[in-house]
This record gives sequence, C-alpha cells and structure tokens, in this order.
Amino acid sequence: MKLSEFDFDLPDDLIAVRPARPRTSAKLLVAQGASTRDMTVADLRQVLHAGDRLVLNDTRVIPARLFGTRTRETNSGDGIAKIEVTLLEPQADGTWGALVKPLRKVKEGEEIIFSTELRATFMGRKDTTGFLKFNLSDDDFDTALNAAGAMPLPPYIAAKRPADEQDRSDYQTIWAENSGAVAAPTASLHFEQWLLDELAAMGVSFTYVTLHVGAGTFLPVKVDDVSDHKMHAEWGQVSATAAAEIMATKAEGGRVIPVGTTALRLIESAAREKTIYPWEGETDIFITPGYEFQIADGLMTNFHLPKSTLMMLVSALMGVDRIREIYGHAIESKYRFFSYGDSSILLP
Repeated sequence: MKLSEFDFDLPDDLIAVRPARPRTSAKLLVAQGASTRDMTVADLRQVLHAGDRLVLNDTRVIPARLFGTRTRETNSGDGIAKIEVTLLEPQADGTWGALVKPLRKVKEGEEIIFSTELRATFMGRKDTTGFLKFNLSDDDFDTALNAAGAMPLPPYIAAKRPADEQDRSDYQTIWAENSGAVAAPTASLHFEQWLLDELAAMGVSFTYVTLHVGAGTFLPVKVDDVSDHKMHAEWGQVSATAAAEIMATKAEGGRVIPVGTTALRLIESAAREKTIYPWEGETDIFITPGYEFQIADGLMTNFHLPKSTLMMLVSALMGVDRIREIYGHAIESKYRFFSYGDSSILLP
C-alpha cells in the first residue's frame, strides 16, 4: 500500500492545544459498522454494554523534557550554551537514551547541568540518540526529574506553546501507575472517576496492561511503500491476570475494547490463534490493512496524524474507505484532533 492512501487535509485550527474541560465533555464520534453518531465521552454509558471489557494502559508519563546548560570552549574562553534533552528510555548500562539538541555539538565527557540537584555526563551518541549518565538514581533521580523536567508534549503542540504546570495533570491518565512513558496514551485522558464508576455499575469491566509509549510514536513514515517502514519498539507487559480476564470476557461473549492504540497493539502482540497469553517484552507490531485482529473487538481512540502508522492501524480495523468517511465527518463537524483532541469509538 502507498503512503498517500493514508493522507488527508486537516485545518490547522482543529489541532487541539488544550484538552476539553471537564475531560468527559470531549466529543465522541461513534462509528459502528456503517452508522456514525455524534456524542460525548460521557455518553459511553449508552454505547457500552454489560459484559464489555475496556483494556486500559496504566503507564505513567515521566516529565522527560529537560532544559540545561553546558560549558563550551570559545575563542574568548569558556562560554555557557543552552541544551534541550528529551529522555527516551533507560539502558541496561545505567545510561539514558535521549534526544539531544544540539546533538552534534556536544562532546563525550561534557557535563550538562539541569538544576542544582540534577546533572548528567554525555557518554556518546549512536545515530540520532545521545546517551546520558545522571548523577542520581532510583528515588533520588525521580524526585529531581519531577522538579526539573517538563511534560514531553507532542511536537505539534510544543510548536504552538511550551509545556506548563497544567500539563502535569492534563497529560496524565487518572489511573497512571507504572512510570516509563514519554508520551501519553491519549485516548485514556478523557476519563474521570465518576464515569469509570458508572460503567462498572452497569456491568462493564476493566483490565489494566502496561505499554510505555515512546517518542517513536510521533516519528513520520518516510517511505512511499508502507511495507518498507521500520516500526519503533516499545516495552510492554500483559500479566497472567490480565490475560485471564480478557479470555473470560471472550468466553462469555462480551466485547474486548482497548482504550487507545497502545493498549490495542499490546494485546495483539500478546495473542496468537485468538488467544491472549501473559507476555512481557518489546513490541514493534505494525498493524496495516489486511491484518487479522486476534483479540480486539473495537477501539476507543483519538484522531490521528495524516500518513501515520496509527492511521494505518485504524484503517486496518474499519477499512480504508470507511476511515476516510469517518475522518471526513470529523473534520466537517469540527472535531478537535490529536493528543488533546476529541475521541472516537470504532466498532467494526
């Protein structure tokens, strides 16, 4: 398939830079088969049934964006240069892989100072990734990072405004638990506790899995032939309890509906022959039209970037032509797009 098949024109004013308030007031496009309805997230109570199970990603976003300084040599002596770092993931050797700007100017052994408590030594680079060794570890590192770091907002929001204190709560799900993501599972940002409680009261169940969303989720697809694209890898875990809960719902005829593409990619990675198993590791599953879904019966998800791997995923679920209809309706109806935007629930 060609990349152009997943392209569309999006007016710039439909890119959300702040979430809806309250969270559940966001619009919800309900696409069930050939029907399309305009609702709100609060109306999920009218869409879901007793016996359905929502699969929720409990990853916690870390404040991975850091601004610091380094000492550089100049013709007139040492000078101070600003540096920007976005942490990607911890390495087995205790360093952190990171996006570093400007990467080409930093030398091995240089110290970068982020705050009075937090600093790092630049250990080297590989391709576009720099590697940093921090002066702190474990709880001390977490405390210093929380004080010095900012939420790593997606590039299309960061280009319009800097992250601020409000993003620390806005860009985190209410059930976030396991730290490690550098991007939020954004479909989950629409939930409030009262909605979870009411869904539970009507017989909807919840299963928690963990997939640490990486910065690779924002990487553009640069090949014309989609099959040539190399997918980024992200660490995830499906516990034995989670797998058993999902299979119990399947056995009882309920629908398994992941909230977000991260949860969907994870449960499909852990499945084979229509059965999901306990699983832990890195997944680079790439779901494109023609994929046979093993576990997911639907998907709750925000609206995605043109030409992205996530556009390909939703096209695989609903069909390329149907997704074009859905996105055309969303644009005409002024739905807000991307991470802080409105939501949809896709039920093929």
